[in-house]
Amino acid sequence: MGVRARRPAARILLVDRSGDAPGGRVLLFRFTPDDRPPFWVTPGGAVDPGESYEQAARRELREEVGLDRDCGAQVAARLVAFVTIEGVAVDADERYFRIDLDGCTVDPAGHTELERRVMQSWRWFTRAEIAAWPEPIYPLDLLAMLTETDPVEPVS
Repeated sequence: MGVRARRPAARILLVDRSGDAPGGRVLLFRFTPDDRPPFWVTPGGAVDPGESYEQAARRELREEVGLDRDCGAQVAARLVAFVTIEGVAVDADERYFRIDLDGCTVDPAGHTELERRVMQSWRWFTRAEIAAWPEPIYPLDLLAMLTETDPVEPVS
């Protein structure tokens, strides 16, 4: 087995709290690669050379969702091995950021050519939908990550 490339990545838990879904809804993008079945992921991607995880999170949020805002502090980290859409075996050091907001429309204008080809759809998922969805959703522990990072609601 060959050496796997190191891939630092910033990923965003983008949670819409405007509806009545318990815990809000989270935005996921559907990837439809040629070499494997479709799957869903949070917004985000690789950290560019010279970029911090925080800078990458803001850039990815702007490029993939159309929002330009600070993503705050890291809320979780995962080490995961996978093969990228481009066919590169990587050991990914993924850092997660969470943004809670009241509604958002995705603007795909910043999508790359590759994203336009393999990431053509997105939707907001309730936690119940994530638990029952028939296609893979990454990270595999997304529901636990959402629960662990839920803001503490003020006690009335």
